[in-house]
Amino acid sequence: MKTSLFGNRLFRVAVLMLFAVLFLAVQVQAAAWEPTKPVEFIVPAGAGGASDQMARTIQGIIMKHKLMKPPVMIFTKGGASGAEGAMEVKEAKADPHKLLVAFSLIYTLPIAQNLPLGWENFNPVAMIALDDFILWVHSDSPYKTAKDYVNAIKAAPEGSIKMGGTGSKREDQIINVAFEKVVGKKITYIPYKSGGEASTQLAGKHIDSNVNNPSENVAQWRAGAARALCVFSDKPMDYKKKIADIAWSDIPTCKSQGIDVQYQMLRAFFLPPGTTKEQVAFYADLLKKVSETAEWKDYTENMALTRHYATGDEFVDFLKKDMAKHVQLMTEAGFAAKK
Repeated sequence: MKTSLFGNRLFRVAVLMLFAVLFLAVQVQAAAWEPTKPVEFIVPAGAGGASDQMARTIQGIIMKHKLMKPPVMIFTKGGASGAEGAMEVKEAKADPHKLLVAFSLIYTLPIAQNLPLGWENFNPVAMIALDDFILWVHSDSPYKTAKDYVNAIKAAPEGSIKMGGTGSKREDQIINVAFEKVVGKKITYIPYKSGGEASTQLAGKHIDSNVNNPSENVAQWRAGAARALCVFSDKPMDYKKKIADIAWSDIPTCKSQGIDVQYQMLRAFFLPPGTTKEQVAFYADLLKKVSETAEWKDYTENMALTRHYATGDEFVDFLKKDMAKHVQLMTEAGFAAKK
């Protein structure tokens, strides 16, 4: 009898302990970190460019699906080739309410200017897409193909052809220099504050071409003010939906036109240094949810973004390899600063 009573007591104690553990687990889960005030997306580029457009699209998706309680606020800070915005996030040490909407500036700033603004100076959250670059000309220009444009550059006086892009010693100018080497002729590069400004300048016929992302010229393309000659990629873009006169997938690669230049850029988010694993996990999960929405699928198809979500070790491995690639590209272009 005593043994039975003792056994029953042990059973009751075990059950109570189990309930206690479950209760604590629920409490811990309920107490998982989440933002307590408006979250700032810092875009280190000018208004109207691809980064700004993407950030505002994600802002709208978060709001529509109520993926986060506090609102998202967008700030474009593209001064000093993006160093203004990147520096603000870096200096907001341990602040989990401020995120950098990043692209290749996390490589170009430290390589070209020796600034402590490389990806290692931030807390990587997640990559959400990869973005292509296209050689664009005005639709009224005589250039129907990339070969036509190359032939015109070769026949023109040195430096008389003008190509626009975003910033100096950044991805657009890297492509410009590589393009020059293939053509064998100097092209005057005009740096603008954003891809949106470069697009406007092309529409106004102030430059002969630009190397914008798809999203930065798509409005002018649809309006008949721009023509896509080729994409700087190793293969055509996937999306077959007709956007303007043709689909993204109908744009030939520059390589197929005799221009062996390839460049693709990450779209990613970083927190300031000193933020915690729990805070990274919250935003990584948030961006994962965004990437699974129908709105994100539509946006990426319309703007020809390659959907590519990565976080944790996979993301860090990508950053290391991409950084090494940019060191090589920028050294070859003569953009790497002396140590």
